[in-house]
Amino acid sequence: MRSKLRLMAGTAALALASLSMAAPMAQAESMTVVSFGGAYGATQKKHMIDPFVAETGAEILFEDYSGGIAEIKAQVEAGNIQWDVVDIEVIDLERACSEGLLEVIDHSILPPGEDGVAAADDFIPAALDSECGVGVIVWTIIYAYNTEADGPQPSSIVDFFDTEGFPGKRALRKRPQVNMEWALIADGVAKDEVYDVLATEEGQARAFAKLDTIKDDIVWFDSWSQAPQLLNDGGASMVQSANGRIFSAIKEDGKPFEMVWDSHVYDLDVWSIVAGSDQKEQALEFIKYATGSVPLSGMADVAYGPTRKSSAPHVPAEVVEDLPTAHMDKGVKADGIFWADYGESLGEAFNEWLLK
Repeated sequence: MRSKLRLMAGTAALALASLSMAAPMAQAESMTVVSFGGAYGATQKKHMIDPFVAETGAEILFEDYSGGIAEIKAQVEAGNIQWDVVDIEVIDLERACSEGLLEVIDHSILPPGEDGVAAADDFIPAALDSECGVGVIVWTIIYAYNTEADGPQPSSIVDFFDTEGFPGKRALRKRPQVNMEWALIADGVAKDEVYDVLATEEGQARAFAKLDTIKDDIVWFDSWSQAPQLLNDGGASMVQSANGRIFSAIKEDGKPFEMVWDSHVYDLDVWSIVAGSDQKEQALEFIKYATGSVPLSGMADVAYGPTRKSSAPHVPAEVVEDLPTAHMDKGVKADGIFWADYGESLGEAFNEWLLK
């Protein structure tokens, strides 16, 4: 069940306003913001949503989802828009934007950084690449293991696919993205060639063949919130995860987990507005606020890098090495354009492979 958190701010005077005025005002101010929950969502609530509510008196419904574009597409196609602002992974963004599921955002409205530098120069380039979003974080997908578990400790993506040398279940998010890239890299494809290979029928077959080698040992999950839980309760010996989820489990809960950075697939998340939202103007105000220098710096609490350069002075020095940006040389940049072109066909092929 999706968690829904109603955040209300206002003064007693507003609460005592006449009924004829209060009802339309509440309706006009109500906005639904959707993100990924867990420590990530809690951090957004702390640094973006709560301060925005306190400053503006807006009413926000804050909901969780599992990612992808299926729910957004269903709302837009049905003309029944339930969400206004959505945190969406760039790996899904291009497809959603090209299909007209998201509103176009004029980046010129974004305020300058705290240091006065214009937004166009303050944001890292990838943060403003799409006309349908504004970058929130640099994040990545790694895998992790429990250092207190018996047996050898893995250190590479090859080890993840080696069930003889490293026995145990592997937990993976149930979608082709990242899994197919990892399969090819583990099979010997160079990181800088992985999308060229995956664009061919032979490359796709090769990826599925590599996934076949661990298929009987895979535990599938849908939400990133399940990843640390599976590792903690022994449901899997290696778990694919957004890096912030494992970071939080280590730092906040004292879990004996270790992240493996080899071949991590890094990307951005952006704030986007669902096409047809009747709260577009307020949604834009929220995005302008939430992507300011200080709110963005707060995402370092869960080891995600801010997308504004002017946020750097607010990031604690002891956290820097835990950010994806400290390990870029070991990673692969997710190709959103590739997944916009191939996401639907590979999604169908992936679902067919699951049933075999």
